[in-house]
Amino acid sequence: MANTQQLKDLTTQVRRDILRMVHKVNSGHPGGSLGCAEFFVTLYSELMERNEGFDMDGIGEDLFFLSNGHISPVYYSVLARSGYFPIDELNTFRLINSRLQGHPTTHEGLPGVRIASGSLGQGMSVAIGAAQAKKLNGDKHLIYSLHGDGELQEGQNWEAIMYASAKKVDNLISTVDLNGQQIDGSTDTVLPMGNIKEKFEAFDWIVIEIEKGNDIDAIRKGMTEAKLKTGNGKPVCVLLKTVMGNGVDFMMHTHAWHGKAPNDEQLAIGLAQNPETIGDY
Repeated sequence: MANTQQLKDLTTQVRRDILRMVHKVNSGHPGGSLGCAEFFVTLYSELMERNEGFDMDGIGEDLFFLSNGHISPVYYSVLARSGYFPIDELNTFRLINSRLQGHPTTHEGLPGVRIASGSLGQGMSVAIGAAQAKKLNGDKHLIYSLHGDGELQEGQNWEAIMYASAKKVDNLISTVDLNGQQIDGSTDTVLPMGNIKEKFEAFDWIVIEIEKGNDIDAIRKGMTEAKLKTGNGKPVCVLLKTVMGNGVDFMMHTHAWHGKAPNDEQLAIGLAQNPETIGDY
């Protein structure tokens, strides 16, 4: 198991990956990717039980589903650096015929990716289905999913959230990235959602809050608590309070970098704030 400093070093390298991938093609979503870097690194390096190799069935291991698929840069970086495919393939991000499209797809068979995502609101339903399949197969492993806070404005989520508690899908940990930003502005400006914690609790979910969602030790503690809450007849929701654009000062706390690539000068500034730790591709 990696120590906290090793996870921080990997997170810094993942930030570099994100910036370089999006800059190269002048396209992509750096803000939410940077904000979730610590979460992905901790999840794949420490929290999930993963098999060697990859198959779509995922029997005998924990599974992860990304619902807000536009933050694919952080997903691809962590998958590559976790051994699912060669790190240098990150050079192909968003290129024609690449396996690393702007939103994750499955038709090219990219290891680590089990669903095409990016049509917001659908990932919760998929994760619940996978969790029920685990139960039917007698597989005691867990399903993890990640969702954006703005994504919760999609109605399909709430049908699925209602279903999960009604059917006692208690092998599911769904994390919501609470950065308060979406493409057109703050979530409170676009469509206020009130108290999300109280909403999930009203739908009979167990809710864990991670106030410092960009702190690896806080993520480790909160997600470990979430794992301990599984198997109690209720699904588990983790509210992860992050900063959009975390780690690059001019990208932080604003929706402006939801889906905009840095120019050459901005890339240099961002990389300087995140010195190379493990090695670029």
